[in-house]
Amino acid sequence: MNEAVSSKIVTVAYFWRISKSSIPFALLRMALDRGGLRRTKGVLFAKMLGTGNGETFTPKDADSTRWGAIITIEENQLTALDSSRIITRWRNKSQSEFRALLDPIASHGHWSKENPFSYSTTSANGAVIAITRARIATLKNAIFWSAVPPVTKSLHNSPGLIAAIGIGEAPLGLQGTFSYWKSAKDLKEFAYKSSAHQEVIAATARNKWYREELFARFSVREVRGEISSK
Repeated sequence: MNEAVSSKIVTVAYFWRISKSSIPFALLRMALDRGGLRRTKGVLFAKMLGTGNGETFTPKDADSTRWGAIITIEENQLTALDSSRIITRWRNKSQSEFRALLDPIASHGHWSKENPFSYSTTSANGAVIAITRARIATLKNAIFWSAVPPVTKSLHNSPGLIAAIGIGEAPLGLQGTFSYWKSAKDLKEFAYKSSAHQEVIAATARNKWYREELFARFSVREVRGEISSK
């Protein structure tokens, strides 16, 4: 991605809370909106996402009343996206909407064979959001999930955490997290000083759990609405 383009890009994250009666709508739109979102003018990367409540970051956490999307888009098309048929349809069905505009601080790895957040970086001032995503190797889901509980306990007890939820494109094999922090310092304290998190990092290398992984940190430019871990 060249610098002339990268200066005009923003990442936007949406999460919608819906009623239980709207779950059939969400399941249908998850299937139908993937292609439409990717074809939206200015969109460079887009993923529709299911979520989990963040207690264990395993399939049993699945939250069928919260759904989301992460989109990288040319900034001059952001207003059109926000009022597009796809986003408006979700908004009209939702009980609440959270939207965050994000600028990458750093991004390492790949998501669907690309790094969608590798455009120009910014400094870590104020609140930050971390997004992780991994494609778990076949037959290694169980051992991966068994290692998660100590990390989630450490995460939710971390100073400075505003919210943390699980995200995924599918219930099995495609796992991720979306965590919102008061500062980059708080995130780093968890990432580098939590013994449970360090053990999982070591176990990942030892057990080769992932076929593909990505870790990205973002500065929060603007937030609309609220988000919680539950």
